[in-house]
Amino acid sequence: MTDPRYPIGKWDRRDTLTPGERTAMIAQVGEVPARMRTAIAGLDEAQLDTPYREGGWTVRQVIHHVPDSHLNSYTRFKLALTEEEPTIRPYDEARWAALSDSRDTPVETSLTMLDALHDRWTILLRAMSDDDFRRTLRHPDLGVMSLDALLSLYAWHGRHHVGHVTSLRQRMGW
Repeated sequence: MTDPRYPIGKWDRRDTLTPGERTAMIAQVGEVPARMRTAIAGLDEAQLDTPYREGGWTVRQVIHHVPDSHLNSYTRFKLALTEEEPTIRPYDEARWAALSDSRDTPVETSLTMLDALHDRWTILLRAMSDDDFRRTLRHPDLGVMSLDALLSLYAWHGRHHVGHVTSLRQRMGW
């Protein structure tokens, strides 16, 4: 049985990507909003408030987490593109997910936010050069990361959380 925490497997850090890998990963980032909408289509409020695994976030919290996380990533890309190896600030994802906006906001709000954010983000990513993707930032927990590594992380991240929803639906027969 697949570990419900990692329905698509754990992230495999890639510090250097080929142009073809970048193109594929940028497409994966761009697909996240539509894939998330498809993953939750037809779910009712009780289903949205169901944890995707024992001890895990609810589907609603997962949906709100993705734009929170991806907004941070988009900002990190822009910092790394405009500053010399900036040190980024991590945040406590679990505490963010426990805030009222992650519990009480309609999911459509975050889906709309995700649409707009990913539109801007993919425009930025498609315009970046090979040299841009080699630029770095310093993550307090993960160390120095190239923008290639950050792209690989967030291409995985969107699929990872869509996988949380789709694997729950499959297990529950929804």
